[in-house]
Amino acid sequence: MRFSSTIGVFIAVIIASCSVQKKTSYNYFQNAKDTTGKQMVNFPSPVVRKGDVLSIKVFSKANGLNQLADAPYNLPQVSGTSGGSTNDVGFLVDRFGDIIYPQLGSLHLEGLTREQVAEFMKSRLDTLLKEPVGVLVRFLNFRVSILGEVRSPGTFTFPTERVTILEAIGISGDISDYGIKNRVMVIRENEGHVERGMIDLTSDSLFTSPYYRLQQNDVVIVESNGRRLRQLDRSETAQQIGLATSIVTGIALILNFIK
Repeated sequence: MRFSSTIGVFIAVIIASCSVQKKTSYNYFQNAKDTTGKQMVNFPSPVVRKGDVLSIKVFSKANGLNQLADAPYNLPQVSGTSGGSTNDVGFLVDRFGDIIYPQLGSLHLEGLTREQVAEFMKSRLDTLLKEPVGVLVRFLNFRVSILGEVRSPGTFTFPTERVTILEAIGISGDISDYGIKNRVMVIRENEGHVERGMIDLTSDSLFTSPYYRLQQNDVVIVESNGRRLRQLDRSETAQQIGLATSIVTGIALILNFIK
């Protein structure tokens, strides 16, 4: 009888030591204040980098008179895989920061924003094409990778370069219960160097961070709060306790049988 009581106390102590820790939750923008009417923050636009792929389309007033007038200055579109849709063909920015453009040759675009590229193209076409009225420039490789403790990690392509950290987290299914909202890392390549920035999604300071608006090929990593590892440890411990309990119970039965 005394032996059985000892076994019970032993098992109770082990179970108590493996009790579930209290869950800690961090909401977005804790203690946020109403800032209606205050001055907005001006976020810089992404610039062209080596390895980017740009869609550039030229339009002019001549297009209304002759549909082929702009053709020599635009790449042809290719048919998509379904429904007769078309896909843009882009210009690759080479290792020197240049593209090769029809009729214009090599153009250095590295370091320019999308708007600056459009103005630059218009100035070069002004003497070649009758009244160029517009140049449409888009990034075809605006991709962001979201890794770590989000519900749907992966690499996502966006149709626009105006992507915020909140939109990226949203498209990945939000941060899981195992993620830390106040320590989100953004890895960014900048002029041949890799920089790492930390973002606190629970603070209003997020909106003044240079990493609030993402850039092409950024990598967002959500750190783990350790709860998943602790749960795995508890599960393994529970299995070991179950095995130990079975062994101890078997020994107790044998001893009782002998007595």
